[in-house]
Amino acid sequence: MKAQVLVRLKPGVLDVQGKAVEHGLKSLGFNNVSDVRIGRLVEFEIESDSTEDARREVTEICEKLLANTIIENYEIRGLE
Repeated sequence: MKAQVLVRLKPGVLDVQGKAVEHGLKSLGFNNVSDVRIGRLVEFEIESDSTEDARREVTEICEKLLANTIIENYEIRGLE
């Protein structure tokens, strides 16, 4: 089963990469762009007997490794 997890900074946490990209876009003339936020999409294969078990295990993986839950949120976007 393929899992997709989107990890992003929580609202209110300064996104330094997002600000740098926003500044770069504005310097290229894209002045209508604002509030750029950068995240990461993590994809991996997971073996499981059911989607429910896979979701439970992916949640544990996120909590223990993929996301710093103090400053980041994660969203399990797909289990196929």
